[in-house]
Amino acid sequence: MIRAVLFDLGGVILTSPFDAFARYEAERGLPAGFIRQVNATNPLDNAWAHLERGDVTFDEFCDRFETEARQAGGELDARQVMALLAGDVRPQMLEAVHRCHERLKTGLLTNNFVSDAHSPRLEDVLALFDVVVESSRVGIRKPDPRFYELACDSLGVQPVEAVFLDDLGQNLKPARAMGMTTIKVDDPDVALDELEKVVVFPLRTQSSK
Repeated sequence: MIRAVLFDLGGVILTSPFDAFARYEAERGLPAGFIRQVNATNPLDNAWAHLERGDVTFDEFCDRFETEARQAGGELDARQVMALLAGDVRPQMLEAVHRCHERLKTGLLTNNFVSDAHSPRLEDVLALFDVVVESSRVGIRKPDPRFYELACDSLGVQPVEAVFLDDLGQNLKPARAMGMTTIKVDDPDVALDELEKVVVFPLRTQSSK
């Protein structure tokens, strides 16, 4: 029986920054997918990983990230790239979180950095979660299995009693290995169709489907 629903933030509740990355790359003459490529290189010890674990300051991150980009053959402005992370709230996802919160335990599992945590526009969203696990505050990040264990322990559930939604397959893999039901969010409406089958109650009004 599912007792908890766990949501990622960017790319799930908020729109994905990947489209904005693509526009930035095109404007700068960078190869398509360049930013994600830099971020995926040495993923446990690169600038982005250290930032999301709270190991470096934002200024230190920017210097490191720009160096990594140059090593990969491109030039970028790290501060401009990070500004692209701010997405818009997806109304249908927000409604689903509301409905899950009324019946089940809810958790937000997000890799973030200190300066983007708890912005005023997200306060109403964060209030819908029983537990918020932020990489910058706990010092570990997805896909480290300890991140998911911490979330389950905080909610008082076993992994097999939780369903987790994320837009990155690499973040879903360890959760699935622990026994969680996982849903990859590409199209949010398709993901909500899957989640409704798991929780067995409606997550949207008929008019929003």
